[in-house]
Amino acid sequence: MIVLGIETSCDESAVAIVDDKKNILSNIIFSQVDLHKAFGGVIPELSARSHLEVIDKLIIQALYEAKLDFKDIDGFGATCGPGLIGSVIVGMTCAKTLSAMFNKPFLAVNHLEGHALTARLTNNIEFPYLLLLVSGGHCQILIAKGLGDYEKIGETIDDALGEAFDKVAQMLGMPYPGGPEIEKYAKKGDTKRFKFPKPLIDAKNHQKIYDFSFSGLKTAVRREIEKITGEDFSHKISSDKIDEKTKADICASFQNIVAEILINRLQNVVQKHPYFLNKTSPLIKNLVVAGGVSANKYLISSLENFAQNNNLIIVSPPLKLCTDNASMIAWVGIEKLQNNLIDSLDFVPKARWQLDKSAK
Repeated sequence: MIVLGIETSCDESAVAIVDDKKNILSNIIFSQVDLHKAFGGVIPELSARSHLEVIDKLIIQALYEAKLDFKDIDGFGATCGPGLIGSVIVGMTCAKTLSAMFNKPFLAVNHLEGHALTARLTNNIEFPYLLLLVSGGHCQILIAKGLGDYEKIGETIDDALGEAFDKVAQMLGMPYPGGPEIEKYAKKGDTKRFKFPKPLIDAKNHQKIYDFSFSGLKTAVRREIEKITGEDFSHKISSDKIDEKTKADICASFQNIVAEILINRLQNVVQKHPYFLNKTSPLIKNLVVAGGVSANKYLISSLENFAQNNNLIIVSPPLKLCTDNASMIAWVGIEKLQNNLIDSLDFVPKARWQLDKSAK
């Protein structure tokens, strides 16, 4: 069984071909980072236009690298949400067209489920598992119980973690995307110099002990930068007024606080959530960390310590499969095809698509 997957939810145009033996036969990614860098973030109209310009070439290239023809493909899958709706439509329409042309199944894939199931492609893990999904647009804790079956425990109530990294980097005059830049600077910085807040850490509300908030942390970083430079963000901050050591210390302190927040939320889950307290619930052995932010080695190292202290095995996909890619989309397509979950060509793309409702 072979599926061709297409991913166009944001600023990566990607096509991959995967088989049911978990072989990635091709994995092509065309990044739009250089296109959006000048704007400090993704411009939706430019993103959709760029996908349109390259997606057909990427499909041909993926088939060529896999040494396959269209007739060898058993199903065509595409991200159908969540994401920038114009971009999502490009990939979805391509997959629908190929499905109709070659009379093969169309497989509508939730982008978040792609991240959620990547560990099953790369590490062969079984359900259920604890899932920390951290990306540019999402930050959630879930229990993955099965294909299309997810229980959301906590999520961000404001900014996604990847967005917070990008915004902090932008404040410091660093290029987009900000995550890799902050990690690079943080390696040379003092994690204790700046005492940034940990929003919701002292929350008493039952649900809030599992949720995230990064807006206040981002604001605290902004105020510290304003204090250092003597300027405010109503005008353009002169990043050259912040010396390299101070930049490194801000990055290290910010990154360290993020790690503490993630660990606190996960600690609350394993100690207080009913699923873990119910002795009849299926045993969870693995903590899967998925999404682009999981490429951050400092965060992964901190989470490894948490997992070890709680008798969990941490699983994080290889770096090239952490960020948006089509291998994860093709793999969800494989799992859907194996379970005869074929989608109609009338499937409507979704700008928002909750993972815990992906089967509905």
